[in-house]
Amino acid sequence: MSEEMKEILNDFLAESSEMLEALDQHFVKLETEPSNTELLNEIFRCMHSMKGSAGFLGFSHLVEVAHQAESLLNKLRQGEMSVSPFIIDIILEAVDAVKMLQSDIRETGEDSHVETHLIVNKLALTMDSADDLKLSIPSPRKEVTEAAPSDRPRSSVEIPSSSVAVAIEHSSVHPLPDHPPVEEPAMSGETAELPEPTALSEGSSGLSEVLNKMKEAASRTVQAASSPAGKPSGGKEEDQTVRVETKRLDHVMNLVGELVLGRNRLMKLGFGLEEQYETNPLVRELGVTLAQLNLVTSDLQLAVMKTRMVPIRKVFSRFPRLVRDLASKLGKQVRLELVGEDTEVDKSVADELSDPLVHLVRNSMDHGLETAAERHLNGKGPEGYVRLSANQEGNSIVIRVEDNGRGLQVEKIGEKAVAKGLIDQADLDAMSHRDIMNLIFLPGFSTAEQVSDVSGRGVGMDVVRTNISRMNGSLELDSEPGQGSRVTIKLPLTVAIIQALMVEVECATFAIPLASVVEAVKVTKDEIKSVNGQAVLNLRERILPLLDLGETFQIPNGRSGDECYVVVVTIGEQQFGIVVDRLRAQEEVVIKSLGEFLADVKAVAGATITGDGKVVLILDMADLVREVHTATYTGLR
Repeated sequence: MSEEMKEILNDFLAESSEMLEALDQHFVKLETEPSNTELLNEIFRCMHSMKGSAGFLGFSHLVEVAHQAESLLNKLRQGEMSVSPFIIDIILEAVDAVKMLQSDIRETGEDSHVETHLIVNKLALTMDSADDLKLSIPSPRKEVTEAAPSDRPRSSVEIPSSSVAVAIEHSSVHPLPDHPPVEEPAMSGETAELPEPTALSEGSSGLSEVLNKMKEAASRTVQAASSPAGKPSGGKEEDQTVRVETKRLDHVMNLVGELVLGRNRLMKLGFGLEEQYETNPLVRELGVTLAQLNLVTSDLQLAVMKTRMVPIRKVFSRFPRLVRDLASKLGKQVRLELVGEDTEVDKSVADELSDPLVHLVRNSMDHGLETAAERHLNGKGPEGYVRLSANQEGNSIVIRVEDNGRGLQVEKIGEKAVAKGLIDQADLDAMSHRDIMNLIFLPGFSTAEQVSDVSGRGVGMDVVRTNISRMNGSLELDSEPGQGSRVTIKLPLTVAIIQALMVEVECATFAIPLASVVEAVKVTKDEIKSVNGQAVLNLRERILPLLDLGETFQIPNGRSGDECYVVVVTIGEQQFGIVVDRLRAQEEVVIKSLGEFLADVKAVAGATITGDGKVVLILDMADLVREVHTATYTGLR
């Protein structure tokens, strides 16, 4: 495949992926607004554009699925069928099949490794069922208008899901019905026709026009997904954006990181020269030049960071579909509320944030929210909600996952922890209400009575905390019995360049991410006590577990003085102290990977080069908090 064709294929995959993400939201909205014809027309346009582009590229399986879905959507548009949850379920299955086909194309360049026969038959049988039910209705077919649901054409038929389901159960043994081509009327000033799907030879002149149409459709779909329901964005806006591959931005960010390191080195050398040759005019000029370089470098760094920022809508967009499907599976009435979707985060943060949020939303729906019957007994409305909100506070992004369910059942959490042998009864009796809640972050912990595909395996909340900690973030848990719970996640704007506290242990220097640091206190060795082998410090009437950095990295202890420093660190709800010999300074550091060969080194997130040219290890707070947590409970026993 030539470079030109690879670029065309990548454009197709990128544009169709954007449309599919928006389609998930569109279908959830359509389920609540079945008479929204503008939304239905937009869905049809997307599927039609995707089919045309896939046909030009020769992806026959994708074309087949898209064509059948498009035909079903056309019947909905023309009022021959009514929008119902059952119909939407079938079309969403087709959307999932298209996603699998796209993944196959992305990995192999072909779409022949995904079985599509069943979903194609389902779509065809659904349309056949509608045709069979309409035989007894003599009314002529009418176009769908902007009428209210009660004013729909009389030819509109609500398909009983049971009759279609029976047919679909046997769909694998029936041949695919032969459907005539669908007549597609023009829509609101634009033609709906695209060339019939045919394999494309490299260099065909018609492809660029189709891809341009597809880009326009993707732009409209994404804008409509973020617009208020029933109010599509008006007017065709001039495209003022450029699509750039993430790896190119990563390369630019890496170069900026090197520039920052060079800036730091020059600034340190410049300060040294000014101290020695304060009256030299050339040194003064050098100082002025370095100050200007520092300003420009900082501006460039900020500009590059902003180019990597994406709206958190990119992360939130998957949850309307997730909540809809999960609510149906659990038999609960759930409303999803999304707040602050325009808040921007670094793309690397957004990529890492998706899985933790999925865990939290699934937990809220499975463990937090009650069924309609339970809520009625507790004096609540039948519908619960899950709220995802995001906002920027200073140099951090704060994300909250809230629900109005039963809240955390503290007694049940404690009983389960004891039953699983994670703690003993004596430890439980000595714990505060908040400490017991935080037991849900222990590896292997789950309150589910049975293992299901939703929960019960005990690999949820500990994974959430680990992933958040790896991004130098924090996690806080709040709950009120009978009223609901809230998880607050605080993350840095970017994970490539961070502020760090430089500390020393013997001759070694380490960097602690400043976002995790609460304070640093100077203590004497006599103030450090030992409880069953675990070092602790009584800090303002609170027992603080300690971790000696020298022991962690097996650095020979040569401390001669009676004093040392304890850096108090908070990761989520866990607070502990790191014992070091000296505090150096606060610096802006660029995180560099240690590479595959050193990827398994414990307690190290990466490395950086300081202003004096030394390589310094950046501590991984997620690993350290696990080590402290394990040592604390082992010591208390």
